[in-house]
Amino acid sequence: MNKKLIDLPDHETLTHLRLYWHDSTRGQNPSTVRIQQPVSNSSLFGSISMMDDALTTDVMKNSTVVGQAQGIYAGAAQGEIGLLMVMNFAFKTGKYNGSTITILGRNVVMEKAREMSVVGGSGMFGFARGYVEARTKFLDLKSGVAIVEYNCYVLHY
Repeated sequence: MNKKLIDLPDHETLTHLRLYWHDSTRGQNPSTVRIQQPVSNSSLFGSISMMDDALTTDVMKNSTVVGQAQGIYAGAAQGEIGLLMVMNFAFKTGKYNGSTITILGRNVVMEKAREMSVVGGSGMFGFARGYVEARTKFLDLKSGVAIVEYNCYVLHY
């Protein structure tokens, strides 16, 4: 995204972050736990899961962890895997250490690209707004593992 094309005021910054979200619902140390079961066995509708997923700089799980995606996703659609995502990207290292961005939106998991809103932030991302684009890089429903690339476009002061 070309910052010059959107004519930003001098006091505002556009930051692009590419992060990889590592979600695991099974195994000895899952990063997500279901706290409400779905209303039927045939869909995720009504389910609620709490996450504390690693955010890394590359698709590989052993790449540098820069923070955690902490929040909730809930099955909000009856005819597809459509989730309501409510999460903070909490940065733990580097330039953004101690800062967060808050993301809210609809995530239809089987679509190639999904957009969700950045609705706030803290630290270096005070007064944040923008959007993220999520693209699944790996999904294995049987093992409960998902790796999703998030391109974050954040306007902040």
